[in-house]
Amino acid sequence: MQRTALAICALSLVLIFSFAKKPQTTQAETIKKFTETKVVPKKIQAAILLDVSNSMDGLIEQAKAQLWNMVNTLGRVKCDDNSKPQIEVSLYEYGRSSNSAANGYVKQLVSFTQDLDSISKILFNLNTNGGEEYCGKVIYTSLDELKWNEKNDQYKVIFIAGNEDFLQGNVTYTAACAKAKEKGVIVNTIYCGDRMQGIREHWNLLGECGNGSFTNINQNEKIIDIPTPYDSTLIVLNNRLNATYIAYGAQGKYRANMQKEVDEANATLGNGMAAQRAAAKSMSNAYNNESWDLVDAVKSDKDIINKLDKKTLPDNLKNKSNKDLLLYIEQKQADRSAIQKEMQTVNEKRNVFIADAKKKMATNGKQTLESAIETSIREQVKRFKMQIP
Repeated sequence: MQRTALAICALSLVLIFSFAKKPQTTQAETIKKFTETKVVPKKIQAAILLDVSNSMDGLIEQAKAQLWNMVNTLGRVKCDDNSKPQIEVSLYEYGRSSNSAANGYVKQLVSFTQDLDSISKILFNLNTNGGEEYCGKVIYTSLDELKWNEKNDQYKVIFIAGNEDFLQGNVTYTAACAKAKEKGVIVNTIYCGDRMQGIREHWNLLGECGNGSFTNINQNEKIIDIPTPYDSTLIVLNNRLNATYIAYGAQGKYRANMQKEVDEANATLGNGMAAQRAAAKSMSNAYNNESWDLVDAVKSDKDIINKLDKKTLPDNLKNKSNKDLLLYIEQKQADRSAIQKEMQTVNEKRNVFIADAKKKMATNGKQTLESAIETSIREQVKRFKMQIP
């Protein structure tokens, strides 16, 4: 009788503990899942609107070079919690007569993206063609078409560069201004020509009402390429960085070749420009190729290993198991991270060298597209609890 009672008691304890254990495990799993929720980084979105009418060849030349300086400037931005925002860039052209008249001769060339190779390639292929320059229309169109972040604590900015009267076209600057305020987008106007002429042609109006800046540049001013002792090092590191990319998908091989083509195109502008592009490629918050590079893709979605067509991979990877492929990718991730860190260290020294050299040069206050955009960014990010070290 006593043994039976003890057995019943022991069985009861087992049942109690087994039932008690289940909710505790579920709660722990819930907590773990909650704490592992991916933190969505802040974004910086920048739209570049370029006048491509006949007089703007110099502006396009400056824009080819300016892209990487802008990315490097934005890539150095830090939030108040020391995190780095994700950078997205878009590109529009206006003033080309072959574009749709119904759309005010405005055309979106690239929507918001981190695919900076595509933007650079477009800039190198861009040419001028006379047409009507409707500033209000291109600003309003970019505000309406692009997927701007809905949060108001994010830095969202438009840079429009051109000449001719700002008030041309049937979309007024006040309509564009109202749209910019509604979206929380800062609009900076850059007049290509004499400052007083820019004011007479009303380029200061949208900059003022949109809480942005108005400045003028000489679109034909040549970008000063200051050679540094660090340029060649960055170029060598860039070649090592390229070896960490793993092309996949239908566009993989084509896009990997494009990356090299854009490297070569920028190098034609000098070692300084090649070094600037290399530095931009070291910033993972700005330069991302997950659409064709397996290393970037896995960072966003590890399950992509189970979904990809291995026939599109390089020959040495086609027959690897998923486990071995993931190990290979993780090694490439580690290699890339180390190279990018080294590139950033070298680039910091390069920036100091260039800053010192510019102080010794008599520039007479001449502005280029590069300096105009960088000055605006440095001032405006402070409004969003961001800073550039």
